[in-house]
Parts: sequence; C-alpha cells; structure tokens
Amino acid sequence: MEKMVENNSFWKDKKVLLTGHSGFKGSWLTIWLNNLGAEVYGISLEPEKTEKNLFDDAKIKSLCNNIFCDITDPKSIAAEIQNIKPDIVFHLAAQALVRDGYRDPYKTFNTNIMGTVNILQSLKNLSSVKVAVMITTDKVYRNNEWIWPYREDDYLGGVDPYSSSKAASEIVIASYRDSVLKDQDISIASARAGNVIGGGDWSKERLIPDIIRAWNNGKKVKIRNPQATRPWQHVLDPLNGYLILAEKLWNDKNISGAYNFGPGSDGTNNVESIIKMASFFYGDGSILIDTDKEGYHEAGLLALDPSKSENILQVKCNFTTEEAVQMTISWYKNNNLGHDAYNLCIKDINNYMNFK
Repeated sequence: MEKMVENNSFWKDKKVLLTGHSGFKGSWLTIWLNNLGAEVYGISLEPEKTEKNLFDDAKIKSLCNNIFCDITDPKSIAAEIQNIKPDIVFHLAAQALVRDGYRDPYKTFNTNIMGTVNILQSLKNLSSVKVAVMITTDKVYRNNEWIWPYREDDYLGGVDPYSSSKAASEIVIASYRDSVLKDQDISIASARAGNVIGGGDWSKERLIPDIIRAWNNGKKVKIRNPQATRPWQHVLDPLNGYLILAEKLWNDKNISGAYNFGPGSDGTNNVESIIKMASFFYGDGSILIDTDKEGYHEAGLLALDPSKSENILQVKCNFTTEEAVQMTISWYKNNNLGHDAYNLCIKDINNYMNFK
C-alpha cells in the first residue's frame, strides 16, 4: 500500500515557505497545506494574467501569509526569508513554459537558475529551516528520445532554454546541498515530476487549459504534436510525493537527493490519446491538428522511472491516466456550473487522502 499524507500532527503549526504559490501547483499545495494545519507563507509574482486563475478563484491569499516578490531579486528574497524563518521550504517558483523559454531565454535562465541560487543562498546560516524540497521537472534529462524511462542518475541536459535551465538548477541544488549548506542541519532534495494536470489550470499553451478554453467556446482545439508522449499525472499525485518527501527528510538527512515522481513508462500516453479521453468525459469536443508554425523543438518521447520514490518513500501515482483526466474534466465542468473553485479542490484533496 502506497503511503499517503495524513491529517496528522506533523504539519500542524509548521511554518512552511512556498515559492510560486500563485501558480497552478502552488495554489493546490497552499490549499492542502492550509488544510493540514500548516502556517503557510507564500512568495511569488502576482498570478498570470489569464482570463481566470486558481489563485484568485480559490482565494489563495486568504489561506496564507501572502508576499508578492521576485525570486530574481536576491536582497528582497533574503530579507523576506530571514524574516519568515521557515521550518520547511517548497520551491516551486519558475518560468515553467517551454515555448516561453524560446521567446525569452534570458528571463528563463535568470528565473530558473539564479532564482534557485537566491532561495538556497537565503537559507545559509538560517537555523530554523530543516527541509528544502526544490521542484524541477521531468525535462531535466538529456532526452535521447528512447523507450527507456529516465532514472535520477541519468545525464542531465535539455535542448530548449526551459529544459536546460531546469537541468542547470539541479546542479545548483546538488552543489548547495553537498558544499555550501553541507554543515547545516538541513535536508535538501529535488523533485522531478511529469506532466501535471488537474482542475484550475488556466495557463497558456498547456494541453488541458487549451482544451477547456476551446471547447467551452464551441471551438476546435488546435494540437501541435499529437504523438508527443509524456508521463501524465493528476496534480495531487506529485504533491502527495512532495509532502511525504518533506516528512521523511525531516527525520533523515541521509535520503537527501533527487526523486522522480510519475507513473512510469507503463503510464505514459501521447497527446492525441489524452484529448480523446478528455472529449469522452467532457461529452463533446473537436480536434484540429495544427502544424507548429514557430518550429520550436519539443521532446517527442519522455518517461520517468519512479522506482526510487516508490521504494524509499513508498509513494506512487494513485490514479491511472484515464482517472486523472476524468477528475480534471469533472473539476472544470463543475466549475462551469458555478461550483466554487476552493470547494472543488478541497473535495478532491479529501477524496485523495481517503483513497484506498
């Protein structure tokens, strides 16, 4: 039986710093941590200017000590973190879109590399912090477009600025863990999750938000790379992994390191199959295959080996890809009917925590 986060005393009154809390995953994690009784401090930029966003819809600002601050500003970040004196840090803030990385590579490298440096440097000589979980991505690996899933000790790399900046941030994390912060009583790990889906994501150029936007307006969804294969997972699966990882690190510095979170190669699906599942659960929805006019390189085949997290942390994906898509589409359909975004998230979290 895989390990689940429990509504127990571990998180109650823990002072938790969460960067990127205005984003999709960060908003979900803020809700979950608040529900577990943690004292949450959120640092991020203001939410992305899309037609909707989960941060505003679920009133995330009311669930945490909200701080809008740029992680690329070392003095401001250091001052905020020194003032907070967190027990646990989750670093999710990033420039997280592959295609935006092409359009603004400097911002991508600055945010993802130097932003990570600034967070870790701010923890130097900070005695309160015991755990730092640094979130990267499944795209940190040098992708050989082969059938084998990547393990944590495979080569890092990345053709595009987003992937390579995240790979570089992994080197930064390892360096701080093994040198700069080595003599502090702090456990540091990086978490590499696959393609995450779930209700409330309205980001541009992501599959599910693009689908919902198109179908809600009676339009065909345009798909660039229908055969691109990814390890899809519901947002609660990696977040559960992050929380369990933090709990384990609290008592065992020896398990510090990198961890994959994903369904494994048997749970990968291509974009076209995800859309067909979404169309079935949505009840309608047409597709238009659109050749990529901008010609940006994106990985065609990617899978993760989650054996390490399954064995050391006893965590794995609770939902199949089909179940993850069904839950996601159900969230959006209920939200379209007027159901409150926060309540929809809490319902999914409670159901997840009671999953058997």
